[in-house]
Formats: sequence, C-alpha cells, structure tokens
Amino acid sequence: MKSQNGVHRPVDLARAHGLSAQAVRNYEEAGVIPPARRTPSGYRVYTDDHASALAAYLGLLPGYGYPAAGEIMRAVLRDDLDAALAVIDAAHVQSRRDRDTVTAVAAALVTTPAPGRLPDRPVSVGVLAHRLDVTPATLRKWERAGILAPARSGSARVYSPDDVRDAELAHLLRRGGYLLGHIATVIEQVRAAGGPGPLAASIAQWRDRLTARGRAMLAGSARLSDYLDRRARTRATPPVGVTGGAAGSGEDQRG
Repeated sequence: MKSQNGVHRPVDLARAHGLSAQAVRNYEEAGVIPPARRTPSGYRVYTDDHASALAAYLGLLPGYGYPAAGEIMRAVLRDDLDAALAVIDAAHVQSRRDRDTVTAVAAALVTTPAPGRLPDRPVSVGVLAHRLDVTPATLRKWERAGILAPARSGSARVYSPDDVRDAELAHLLRRGGYLLGHIATVIEQVRAAGGPGPLAASIAQWRDRLTARGRAMLAGSARLSDYLDRRARTRATPPVGVTGGAAGSGEDQRG
C-alpha cells in the first residue's frame, strides 16, 4: 500500500482491497472507518489507523454481513465496545440457532413417515389428535405458532397428508425439547424444499454454508481484534501530527 509517513490517499486504501476510491469515501461517510482529516485544499488524509479500520470492516463482512459489520465498527469507533460485542454475541447466537435447526431437520427426516404411512385423504382435527396422542387444543396451539396451516371446511379444520407429515415432525421435535418457534422454522424449511426428500438432499450444502460462515466469523473477529489492539497502542502513544497535503492529487484524493 502506498503511503508517505503513514499517510494514505483514498486510492491507496482502495487498491489494497480491490475497491474504488469512491467506495472508501462511502465507507467513511457511513461511519465504518474514522473520519478523515482534511487539508486546507479539501483533500482527505487517511492514516494507518484508517487502513486498519478498513481491513477490520472488510474482514467482518463475510461472516457478519453488512448491517452487523456496520453496527460493530460504528460502536467501536464511538468507544462503545460493549455494544460491538453485543452485536457479535447476537450473530453467534443466531449461528447456533441455525446449526440447531439443521440438526433438528436432519434428525426429523430420519423418522419422517413414509408416504405409505400417511393418510391418503384429509383428516379432521380429532383424527389427527388421536393419531399423535395429543389434544385438539395442542394442534390449535401449533397452528397459532405457525407450525400447522390446515384448510377449513366450513368452520372445521381439515388436515391434508402434508399437514399430517408436518404434525408428526412437530410432535417428534417437541418430544425432543424444541421450542415451538424453532419447530416452526424447521417446518418452514421442509415446506420450502417441497417435502422431506428434497430437503434431505440439501442438508449437506446447508451444513457447509454454516461451516463457511463460522470460519468467516472467526477470521473477521481476528481482524477486529487486531484493530482494537492497534487503537489501544495508538492511544498509549501520542500521535505524530500530519501536516501538509497527502501524496498525489485529483479525484483519487478529493472529498
């Protein structure tokens, strides 16, 4: 990266990451890197601190995504480390939930009733309740939670074979201790995939994506830790003032 005494042009920071100079300026305006000092002629003066902050932000993006990475960096730059860590914690909690969902789906698919075991016509709430050995009130509670979505025949609920399949999956997961909201997420995945068969084929890819995201979160956290260490060292040592203009000229520098 080109610099003179730790001073960088926008284009210098941009080239180091395959960005445009405008992207670097946009990140500054978004508050995810510190504000740049300006020369009397209006040129931005970036420092090694800006370069490190940009590297931290870009490192966070693959694992945490734009909204969370932005929240983290803005919190760090306003010296609210607790808020930054809260965003990181929330992202890891969500990652754990996603991983639990994959595990639950995979476990449920092992015991999903085969098509021949499902009824060949819609059944009433009483029939389904008896099949699962639960009360009709339990099925209505699952419906309110978004787990079941039976059709209506007049005022009566009518459960299709797919509804019965979903109810059996829900019953299995409930016995496994899963909360209703989590079960609703699993059932939604089954429906989106068009049933347990197509969903089973995507379990491996789903796990791979979670693993890649987890690795990216680790890498991003390491980049952020490096930046926090740098900020601490910089504050312990009075900075050398930057005077004069930055190297270069033109649109690669001007704000």
